[in-house]
Amino acid sequence: MLKKFILNATDDLPMVVLDSKNNTFKIAGRVLPQDGKIFFEPILEWIREYVKEPNELTEFHFNLDYYNSSTARMITKLIVELEKIQELNKNVKVIWEFDEDDEVMLERGEELKSISYLPFELRQKSS
Repeated sequence: MLKKFILNATDDLPMVVLDSKNNTFKIAGRVLPQDGKIFFEPILEWIREYVKEPNELTEFHFNLDYYNSSTARMITKLIVELEKIQELNKNVKVIWEFDEDDEVMLERGEELKSISYLPFELRQKSS
């Protein structure tokens, strides 16, 4: 069993919870790292390990307020890693949460959905 990976949110970095034991996978908040690659590398490494022995069902939640272009590339890489779970005949789903009035986050979710092979739910946050 993988050790859980938790980062607390700051003004510029999101909360991250990767916990296979409790089946919780979430990135939430603003994502404005100085270097997206450096910030995301431990997250991607954890996901790569998880993909070797995933749960029967993995629901990965994105609840982002804002992110920059380097983060967009890293989110795409993360989704590509999650796609490998399907190849093991396990269920995986991305849940992209957005505020009712946030057209940008809705559009970014739609873009990711269009390039991914995964079941991808666009979910409006309840007010």
